[in-house]
Amino acid sequence: MDIVSGRVQPGQRLPAEAELCERYGVSRPVLREATRVLVAKGLVISKPRVGSVVKPRAQWHMLDPDVLFWTLSTIPEGEFFNSLMTVRRIIEPAAAALAASAATADDLDLIASAYNRMESADTAAGLLEPDLEFHRAIMAATHNDMLAYIGNMLSLALSESIKLTSRHPDTHALSLPRHKAILTAIQSRDPLGARHASLVQLENARADAENVLEVGSHYPA
Repeated sequence: MDIVSGRVQPGQRLPAEAELCERYGVSRPVLREATRVLVAKGLVISKPRVGSVVKPRAQWHMLDPDVLFWTLSTIPEGEFFNSLMTVRRIIEPAAAALAASAATADDLDLIASAYNRMESADTAAGLLEPDLEFHRAIMAATHNDMLAYIGNMLSLALSESIKLTSRHPDTHALSLPRHKAILTAIQSRDPLGARHASLVQLENARADAENVLEVGSHYPA
């Protein structure tokens, strides 16, 4: 989290092993294993006689669940949401359009089943998992392995996004028609309609989040 928050900047070396062992109360083998994890996630590179050096941010594995969690824990909620929404606007409308062309009957059943569970949810918490499954099912329905992988890797980030918008008092009533429009367009084999419905859903989600964040900012910290 020191790395992700910027307290240790790219190009800087991590403190010496002895200092880190003392700080965290761990043995050298434990510390070295932790360092190997950071290397695997693209955060640092270990060099003989140099130590562990933080890599440029562009080389971090930002979709890794741990890196996402650390990021969520160290930046303002609105900043993370806006960054994620940019990614979603690039990926999800195109995926919905592709799914409208490529989805099989089984794919359509999975998307519809997820929507039906959204409809049946009686709390914001109960809406979360079927909402995530709805978006993952659309990614899978593209039959593009990379898009399906991206959909799975984005699940944690998307979960946090949905939790934010679900704090809107009318989240259930607002969310269902937007998702139903995406489902209907995909079922109708209408790529342009699916793309448009996805864009509308994302724009409305952005507006809901801005409303939640604005209301929250009016309360004392």
